[in-house]
Amino acid sequence: MQLTEDLIRSVVAQVLAEVGQAPAVPGPPCAATRGYAGRHGVFTDVDQAVAAAREAFEQLQERGLEDRRRIIGHIRRISIDQCVELGTMEMEETRIGRLEHKIEKLKTLGEKAPGVEFLRSEVYSGDHGLAVIEHAPFGVIGAITPVTHSLPTITGNAVNMIAAGNAVVVNPHPSGRRVAAEGVRRFNEAIHRDLGIDNLICVIAEPTLETASAIFAHRGISLICVTGGPAVARAALNSGKRAIVAGPGNPPVVVDETADLDRAARSIIRGGGYDNNLLCIAEKEVFVVEAVFEPLLKAMQRAGAVRLSSAEIERLTAAAMVEVGEGAARHPVPAKELLGQDAAVLARAAGRNVPPGTELLFGETDESHPFVSVEQMMPFLPFVRCRNVEEAIEKAQHYEHGFRHTSIIHSNNVRNMSRMGRIMDTTLFVKNGPSMAALGLGGEGYLSFSIAGPTGEGVTTPLTFTRERRCSMIDDLWILGKPSTE
Repeated sequence: MQLTEDLIRSVVAQVLAEVGQAPAVPGPPCAATRGYAGRHGVFTDVDQAVAAAREAFEQLQERGLEDRRRIIGHIRRISIDQCVELGTMEMEETRIGRLEHKIEKLKTLGEKAPGVEFLRSEVYSGDHGLAVIEHAPFGVIGAITPVTHSLPTITGNAVNMIAAGNAVVVNPHPSGRRVAAEGVRRFNEAIHRDLGIDNLICVIAEPTLETASAIFAHRGISLICVTGGPAVARAALNSGKRAIVAGPGNPPVVVDETADLDRAARSIIRGGGYDNNLLCIAEKEVFVVEAVFEPLLKAMQRAGAVRLSSAEIERLTAAAMVEVGEGAARHPVPAKELLGQDAAVLARAAGRNVPPGTELLFGETDESHPFVSVEQMMPFLPFVRCRNVEEAIEKAQHYEHGFRHTSIIHSNNVRNMSRMGRIMDTTLFVKNGPSMAALGLGGEGYLSFSIAGPTGEGVTTPLTFTRERRCSMIDDLWILGKPSTE
């Protein structure tokens, strides 16, 4: 029996996001189309976007792994070569985060997002024949992406999903729709010019709650992938389709008495200040044992962070947190005006002036403070005193809210690290480094901005977007060097 190269089939990457129509670009001959070629993935109608993605998926199915490699190579190249232009475009549209980190995220995704090399097959042979476990694509994937990483999330998902053989329709966050549409247009244009396949990544130009719901319910969508808060996660899980959900986080940090305090301070600033704390994996609250509490705060100041007084924290909280809901359901949420803003902007709200390049503000609070319990996405970190490491880990588990997303510890005690890892049971667990190290930003491993904690897939790869398929051949094989006579 001869096994072909195409045992593993897959589907293209990403979803419907935004804006109009680009001129057609000539490409090599390809299969007959229904008229969507030349749209380069930008649609205003969900039905048209899904139809175009399905057409692209069917064309991709006729191609081998080498063509998939070429396709994602174009996405990688554009993400790297045009990272400054596209990162600046995202910063100007969303007005949150830090420009240098917008650029870095796109460049690093081009270098580290996993591709076709992650695909693998398993073969079982014996007296009764041969079984091959292959990883097949789902078809057209529907995706919802956040404003915090609009184009980076689309880029990473597109590489993963197309490497797996899928096509994707994206409903981007409305506040990041223009850069989403422009990035998707550029990706598709390059792919179409080289391989004659258009619309592998489709985006809804004017995304709304209605277009997101239409994607969730569409019969042409085989799989849902969402990145966002609790509401969008629940909607995906209730869609009736298989869902891959990258939900919210509130990552705690524990610092015990054995930690290298200067290293811990540098890591906390690096992670908590990265892109103004927009990452779902970023350090959000710090629990420190009493014995090293003040020394750690001094180390934070030596490393360049600015400590706020109690009065300044109170003023910042009044500006940065707003109450929503009624009665027992009333709770604080971050104020949109300060979400992802620079530390200097937060400092002014607290009545303080700090240098424009300041990466992080911090200060002491009690555990009941809203900055501890809320995923604030601002470059201010609350530090909470704890009697010992046991109490610090206990509080970390409580205020992570059971998301099982990300947790961080700074310690040189292996037992403390092991104990926290077991108790927290988070998808990402970082020891003695900044949170982004878990995604290959300053650490080892590959990069993806879809971290599926609620549904258990973890940091997504091409295999995440495949379904397992078993192919069996019975008896009619060479066994032990001799043909079967049965």
